[in-house]
Amino acid sequence: MALIALAADKGSPGVTTAAVALAAVWPRRVLVAETDPAGGDLVYRSAAAHGGPLNPNTGMLSIAATARRGLVPDQLWDHTQPLSGGLEVLVGLGISEQAAGLVGIWPTLGRAFAQLADSPQAPADVIADCGRIAGDSPAIELFPHANLVLLISRTEPEAIARVRDRAAALSAKLHGGPRGAATLATPLIGVVLIADPGNSGKLVHQVNEMLMAAQTGARVVGTLADDPAGADQLAGRKRGRLDKSMLIRSARKVTVDLYQQYGAAWSNPVAGPAAGPTAGAGR
Repeated sequence: MALIALAADKGSPGVTTAAVALAAVWPRRVLVAETDPAGGDLVYRSAAAHGGPLNPNTGMLSIAATARRGLVPDQLWDHTQPLSGGLEVLVGLGISEQAAGLVGIWPTLGRAFAQLADSPQAPADVIADCGRIAGDSPAIELFPHANLVLLISRTEPEAIARVRDRAAALSAKLHGGPRGAATLATPLIGVVLIADPGNSGKLVHQVNEMLMAAQTGARVVGTLADDPAGADQLAGRKRGRLDKSMLIRSARKVTVDLYQQYGAAWSNPVAGPAAGPTAGAGR
């Protein structure tokens, strides 16, 4: 079982693209949940399986009323939509003002996401796109229910400094204080760098040293290729062999590495077909 929460500290490093790319090659059935309180992007950038647009009213907006009466994990599927390519998504809010309708139910959503893998009917892991977070972001209320929180960051010096500080703040909030780099507190806090593949090895070493020196308890768990063409293919804006793109090849390596390191903790088998390498890509 697994709830993987993806987030960023500032700017637009590509959290939604990272969430969809990882889900596209996830080895088990997976649901992408757009839980960014500022609003989702998929309704604007991706086509539905029927070829038309996604319905903005079916997703986080529609689930709000259900969750207030209690939420059984399988009820999540009543609010999901398939993208062209087959990936199942819970579409995000349209605008940030709609987040007021979710006040008080974020922990309920977090529990449902975490428990979906144990569903006897339609089990799946959940990758939650939490967008940009700050100390008062309600999406942080999902994190205590997650197996893994991944901070997405680009590699400019200011971005790395911010992800270090955000990791330290999250460690204090979720774990009660600074942790050593080897500590495997739950949820584990990881960093995924959006980087030039040719320079990623050196960057990972440097960033890990910075994270360890700051006693954040976080470390880099992988890199995704900075691949605008691959991102356009993933969103359906450009044709091409998505499975051959640097973005998807790097996403596949990240998922393999995650399962090699932490898969034993997510040992409950999940039924259903794994998403194919082109899941979520418009055609």
